Amino acid sequence: MESKDASRTPTHLIDAAVRLGLLFLLAWFSVRVFSPFLGLMVWAMVLAIALYPLNERIARTLGCSGGKAATLMVLSLVVLLGVPTVLLGISFVDHLMNIYKGMAAGTLTVPPPRPGVQDWPVIGERVFSAWTAAADNLQAFAAQNQDKLRELTRDAAGAVGGAMTTVLSFIAAFIVAGIMMAYAQPGARSTDRIFTRICGPKVGPELHELSVLTVRSVAVGVVGVAFIQAVLLGIGFLVAGIPAAGVLAVVVLFLGIAQIPAALVVIPAVAWIWVAGDGSMLLNVVVSIYLILAGLADNVLKPLLLGRGLSVPMPIILIGALGGMISSGLVGLFVGAVILAVAYQLFMAWVNDGQPEPVATEDSAQP
Repeated sequence: MESKDASRTPTHLIDAAVRLGLLFLLAWFSVRVFSPFLGLMVWAMVLAIALYPLNERIARTLGCSGGKAATLMVLSLVVLLGVPTVLLGISFVDHLMNIYKGMAAGTLTVPPPRPGVQDWPVIGERVFSAWTAAADNLQAFAAQNQDKLRELTRDAAGAVGGAMTTVLSFIAAFIVAGIMMAYAQPGARSTDRIFTRICGPKVGPELHELSVLTVRSVAVGVVGVAFIQAVLLGIGFLVAGIPAAGVLAVVVLFLGIAQIPAALVVIPAVAWIWVAGDGSMLLNVVVSIYLILAGLADNVLKPLLLGRGLSVPMPIILIGALGGMISSGLVGLFVGAVILAVAYQLFMAWVNDGQPEPVATEDSAQP
């Protein structure tokens, strides 16, 4: 008489199905509860991984624990970003209220435009005409363009509110990152156990280390290089006396993160130096050469910093960072690089596992 496997009886199969259903239901509810904080936690994890070496260096320099160093970093960032952001928001609201009160009382005036405004390309004539009408009779201009002004005010308030929300979200992510850095050692052990449980004792720790190194490599090789290039070009813009040098430097920073050549800003800047600048011939030549070299600096720095210390080729990291940023924004810059690096490593491990072992010959066996 054949013995029946107790694990395959209908009762046990039903029990297993119920348990799996409850498990999936619990996972679904957990994802729903956690989804509002997903972006914040991903950003916090990226910041914690990228800034942990700096946190350790600060701790060694000050002779304190990692938790105190992380607290110092968080407080410094809150003071540097949080206070100006709150003051800017208060100032913006106060400025809007003053404009509204001035228009209601009829005391608000607009200075007439400069004659050079009319020479602006494409929009010069329209801006000069509208500006002149507002300067001549602001009340009539506001009544005539009421809908457009309301829409413009709403868009401006939305842009400022969005910028402040982004800054405050970044500060919140940095605070969470500080907590992660304070408990970095237990967190690293827990993450290593998770990777080991999912991928096995051999591959798990390797993929854990690869993920950490990839995030740091992208932070240094993409964001760091873009920041260095923005600083170098910003100094050149200031020396050349180019208007809005700080704004152009920020544009270069975003272009560098997006992997768009800085030549889009450098070439017009060099043209402005020779056409509208008031510097000497020697200064123009020196500044032009400096700006061109600074604009090409990423071609030298990126191969040196991006992918350094990784077993994954640099193009894989770069493609993953670009694809992630296109699909998921700035945080995708890091997540995409990690995903593609891990996928490449798993694929190559699968390929190498199918290769035959090298056969030792008599010549190779002899010393």
